[in-house]
Amino acid sequence: MNKRSNLTKTMNPFEYFLINFAVPILITIIVIIAIPLSGLSWEFLIRELVIRLSRDSFLILALLIPIIAGMGMNFAIPLGAMAGQIGIIFITDWGIVGMPGLFLAVLISTPIAILLGYFAGIVLNRAKGREMVTGFMLAFFMNGIYQLVVLYGMGSVIPMKNSSILLSRGYGIRNAINLLGIRQVLDNLIAIDIGGILVPIATLLTIALVCLFIIFFRKTKLGQDIRSVGQDNEIARSLGINVEITRILSVSISTILACYGQIIFLQNIGSLATYNCHDFVGVFAVAALLVGGASVRKATISNVFIGVILFHTMFVVSPRAGKELLGQAQLGEYFRVFISYGVIAFSLALYAWRKRVEKENERKKTMAAKRSIVVNND
Repeated sequence: MNKRSNLTKTMNPFEYFLINFAVPILITIIVIIAIPLSGLSWEFLIRELVIRLSRDSFLILALLIPIIAGMGMNFAIPLGAMAGQIGIIFITDWGIVGMPGLFLAVLISTPIAILLGYFAGIVLNRAKGREMVTGFMLAFFMNGIYQLVVLYGMGSVIPMKNSSILLSRGYGIRNAINLLGIRQVLDNLIAIDIGGILVPIATLLTIALVCLFIIFFRKTKLGQDIRSVGQDNEIARSLGINVEITRILSVSISTILACYGQIIFLQNIGSLATYNCHDFVGVFAVAALLVGGASVRKATISNVFIGVILFHTMFVVSPRAGKELLGQAQLGEYFRVFISYGVIAFSLALYAWRKRVEKENERKKTMAAKRSIVVNND
């Protein structure tokens, strides 16, 4: 059964295209309308897109492997972001700067990300069919643990020698930390100025390596196992694949990639909002991927980059468009948040509708086949 027959017997190619690409089409229309309203120059837009492409792509790529495993969007990637932030807090406390500091942050945060990913995998295994909402709740739960460690543990139980990052009471990390020591160290490692736009070659090469890793990984034995699990758990189990362990590994890899993605994000920003920097990592990454044309069941690397371009173009132009159109830039800010959650809600509702229609068509096809057998026997 092909995808088109799954949806409806009478669907023409244009309707099929609209249903499968409704979200990117809608965002593209909004962006086309908002760009001239904003009054921003193309040079400014391209510069912002290059920055955001290098800053956010790694985090969104972290979502792909759980989708291949049939677990949907991994709303638990803030766990990886928290691990990356802990590594950055430690290297800031120790005063290690430059690329050595960045690599040390990666080394410190990797085992934390592995543990958190393993824990998330175990939890999501106990919530099969409800992984997305469970991941969302899990991120809230682990945020409480993170707050406890950072607000009360660091400086009291965990020794911290740099008083400038501690609260005045002597323990707990400040609300904001200056990351001047590692600010854009990866971005500026290899950078080329093209027409006044600084292109961070080293960061883009790092993102390209992750893309190559995902392509290669899908061809490995583990990658094929993950794909089999994503297609049908029972068939995968009958082939001798340990479904539970495979799902845990997919979530763990996603969490580790999210950890590295958050470190890349923060070195680009140059500061750390200690207690809320990770809050919207999952929502914005998922929204960008959905804007790129991905679905709960299928996502590709091209969806990542299309999503970053469309989603973040909207982010750049909407405040100025709101100011020019209605005289209030704050309306543009509200619009961005509305679109972020609205895209997720619309995509999930569309996915649920398609799934219901597919099941209904499958049922009708089965009933028709049974009736045909009865008629032939008579």
